[in-house]
Amino acid sequence: METKSIATKFVRHDVPELETLKFSTVYQLREKLNKGDKMNRTEKNWLAEAVNRNAFFKRAVPLRGYRFGFEDVLKTYVVKQYGNWAEYNAPDKTSLRSIVYGRIDQIAEISK
Repeated sequence: METKSIATKFVRHDVPELETLKFSTVYQLREKLNKGDKMNRTEKNWLAEAVNRNAFFKRAVPLRGYRFGFEDVLKTYVVKQYGNWAEYNAPDKTSLRSIVYGRIDQIAEISK
């Protein structure tokens, strides 16, 4: 079984050691998932917010020059709202609903 890394560096400049980030929410969540544990509702909602509100990645969370990937737990959804469709990534529909404001007409999961 292959061990999954916690994060990868995505910038060229010097960044602090990854171990200095071990008390951050994103580090602890990635570590928990690597151990095979499941996320609770608060963690799912936090992850949906963090992934969809950053400008760097669609399926990862950036922190101080490191990319914390969550491709293994995120699903892709399209949401119809006010006549327009938008794409989001979230662990489940409930966490997606927690970050989308306003009336949602339809949610569909995109399968690969």
